[in-house]
Amino acid sequence: MSAVELFGLERSVYTRIARLALEEKGVAYSLHEVEIFGASGVPPEHRRRHPFGRIPVLRHGDFSLYETAAITRYVDEAFPGPSFQPGTLELRARANQVVGLLDSYAYRPMVWGVFVERMRAPTSGRAPNEAKIAEALEAARSCLIALDDLVRCAPFLLGPQVTLADLHAFPMLRYFSLAPEGQDALARHSALLDWMNMMCLRPSVQRTMSQYERP
Repeated sequence: MSAVELFGLERSVYTRIARLALEEKGVAYSLHEVEIFGASGVPPEHRRRHPFGRIPVLRHGDFSLYETAAITRYVDEAFPGPSFQPGTLELRARANQVVGLLDSYAYRPMVWGVFVERMRAPTSGRAPNEAKIAEALEAARSCLIALDDLVRCAPFLLGPQVTLADLHAFPMLRYFSLAPEGQDALARHSALLDWMNMMCLRPSVQRTMSQYERP
């Protein structure tokens, strides 16, 4: 089997989504840390992997792929193991809908608006932007309501098996939950909170913990 390499950052939400897919499939891979947020910007060699300088990028032998949703679908179909895509047309569409919702409406407010402002700003010597947090929290609450309307949490988001929706949602909601405001917002959605706590116990999640989750 060709070697699998992932270029990204351990602390990155989207790198973790790709890693969860690889871990759940039991695929051996190498993670190459690529710092795209440093003072010097995106390294030139990474621009050659990804024309927009984002992470992650997957390399499987001679095949290279960027865009996280494309990567997780590729991992699902390229390697043996339980499928991340539900068996019915309706549930596959729902999984894609949840992924799209998360990318379009949840990631920016939950991660950058709440988690980064509340939890990371103080570590860099900057006061949290309270107005930004308040605005992001309002958007995040709307996302939680929308998710509640779409998912089953029985025990996974769309039923009895892990799907692309679970892999995409967990890293975002996990970072969101590390901020006190995020934890309070999730507490109003007990099924989602129970799902997240259950996901925290999965070996794939344990193996991909970021520096912000470790004691």
